[in-house]
Amino acid sequence: MASERVTLDIPGGREVSLSSPNRVVFPEVGVTKRELAEYVIAVSEPFLRANGDRPLSLERFPDTVDGEAFFSKNPPKGAPDYVGQVVCTYNSGRRHPQVVLTETAAIVWAVQMNTVVFHPWASRTADTDNPVELRIDLDPQPGTDFADAAAVAPALREVLREAGLEPWLKTSGNRGLHVFCPIEPTHEFLDVRHAVIAASRELERRLPDKVTTNWWKEERGERIFLDFNQANRDRTMAGAYSPRALPAATVATPITWEELDAGVDPSAFTVRTVPQRLADSGDPWERMHDAPGRIDTLLEWWQRDLDEGLGELPFPPEFPKMPGEPPRVQPSRAKKD
Repeated sequence: MASERVTLDIPGGREVSLSSPNRVVFPEVGVTKRELAEYVIAVSEPFLRANGDRPLSLERFPDTVDGEAFFSKNPPKGAPDYVGQVVCTYNSGRRHPQVVLTETAAIVWAVQMNTVVFHPWASRTADTDNPVELRIDLDPQPGTDFADAAAVAPALREVLREAGLEPWLKTSGNRGLHVFCPIEPTHEFLDVRHAVIAASRELERRLPDKVTTNWWKEERGERIFLDFNQANRDRTMAGAYSPRALPAATVATPITWEELDAGVDPSAFTVRTVPQRLADSGDPWERMHDAPGRIDTLLEWWQRDLDEGLGELPFPPEFPKMPGEPPRVQPSRAKKD
């Protein structure tokens, strides 16, 4: 028997066919596939401003967010012509195309393909090798939570402003905070990663009991982990206004520093609440890229730390061995060996 289908009218004059529109994607709150499609239509303008014109990975859930998922990077066969693509180079030297979303219909098509979470690169299609954003993930470790991340974010803002950058905020959609700085696309991913490490080390000097750059979980303690490896090529986090695959259908949501100071509740931002938030307050990130900064000062800090004996930090396990990288073995195991 043929599955149920509906046709959605998309702003701009397109139509997108949606199969199984009544399939529940978020069982705990009852959000259906159609409701998810209607959500991305409602937020499409700020969504595309933040995530469009970039290489994108799609996190797809054929059943519900409680079930199995897989990542899709290559545009699948039969994708409509309004779904773009761009060829990217990876750390291994491989090259292949990734999906690019440039209009509302393309986001709805991604939902039709069972996408829940959208993972944009930090670079744009004009130059996929050079990021336009420096990103720092404030990742709460066991024993800490969002409030702990929020408490250290202002100190990170001070560090970044001292380096000539202007930080912007969004919730992760879960327990963490993401700090983004718009930058000129003058340096490739490895340089930007080193800039992130330099900023993170400076914050760690100022707040050693509250934040850590330790890659190994056994060394982090009850502190906020400054995840420098999210700055690597082909490492992504949920984009602004992307739903998260979590029971409450929370959304990774841009916020203001004033909202953070007032004690914002990240669980309040969901597929069902964010469209009204945008209608009432607008997009906090609307003008984020008007005045991008440069990472020159942070790279000077990186070199200073190298000169003082602080070397490279570990890369993710799927990366090739990198120059100057310490051994990829957790400290407790290394001691036993």
